[in-house]
Amino acid sequence: MDYKIQHQESGSKGSFYLEIEGKRLAEMTYSVAGTERIIVDHTEVDDRLRGKGVGLKLVEFAVNYVREKGIKMLPLCPFAKATLLKHPEWKDVW
Repeated sequence: MDYKIQHQESGSKGSFYLEIEGKRLAEMTYSVAGTERIIVDHTEVDDRLRGKGVGLKLVEFAVNYVREKGIKMLPLCPFAKATLLKHPEWKDVW
């Protein structure tokens, strides 16, 4: 299955998420910290999607987002941090 990650930002908060049939089944939330950084604080994936690489897709989307914006991310979320550590090619974004 091809997952289309979406992005929403409102004020100083934002999220990258996957919606299926109108329900948000996976989400990574962040806070905007100034003009140069976002702080990833939480990642959640519905049990029905666990083990299907959806969490990795959320992190990958976040990596591409910060690269496009020319900013960095601070991964306070343990899942996001562990995933970033497994991908040295993403070291430039945090």
